[in-house]
Amino acid sequence: MEAYKQEFIEFMVESDVLKFGDFTLKSGRKSPFFMNAGAYVTGYQLKKLGEYYAKAIHDNYGDDFDVLFGPAYKGIPLAVVTAIAYSELFGKEVRYCSDRKEAKDHGADKGNFLGTSLKDGDRVVMIEDVTTSGKSMEETVPKVKGAADVTIVGLIVSLNRNEVGKGGEKTALDEVKDLYGFPTAAIVSMPEVVEALYNKEVNGKVVIDDTLKAAIDAYYEKYGAK
Repeated sequence: MEAYKQEFIEFMVESDVLKFGDFTLKSGRKSPFFMNAGAYVTGYQLKKLGEYYAKAIHDNYGDDFDVLFGPAYKGIPLAVVTAIAYSELFGKEVRYCSDRKEAKDHGADKGNFLGTSLKDGDRVVMIEDVTTSGKSMEETVPKVKGAADVTIVGLIVSLNRNEVGKGGEKTALDEVKDLYGFPTAAIVSMPEVVEALYNKEVNGKVVIDDTLKAAIDAYYEKYGAK
């Protein structure tokens, strides 16, 4: 596993973003783990988060793209901090863009988007926190494609939960890939999280012990992608 992935996994735990216990997801599934990217709130956390996303995008998609698109609302700060990190780490200027939940009908920046305007020929990387059902892509891909003649290079999320999506067989990321025809990737996958944290200490505490590992294994027996 790449060093930045190991660091990112520990960073999620230390930031109280990745939690373990008993959680009920929007889907109704009972899960032994939960990720909340809204818990990144400090300047240091956001700076580091942008760097991890930038490294993952660089590894998965290279540098041949122009725009980072983050769906509202959580995708907005993700696109901003990653654009900053890309400039600092790789010396490449990329623009950021996000959609508005409601169109603005006045001012110089009126319309359906925040940040840059999408232009014909733009190559766009979509950026999200986690994809469980692919619902946000259903809403935003048509907006992006409808704004200009752009190419979507791919989607990057922070965590691939590696569980079945709405179709009941493939992961939500694979469903998005099949539906829209662009690649999908994550900074880390849940199997990598388990590998990194099982019987390992973070800040002096074992994060995934035998009991929690058994609960995670049982969850994937039921909901894991084939």
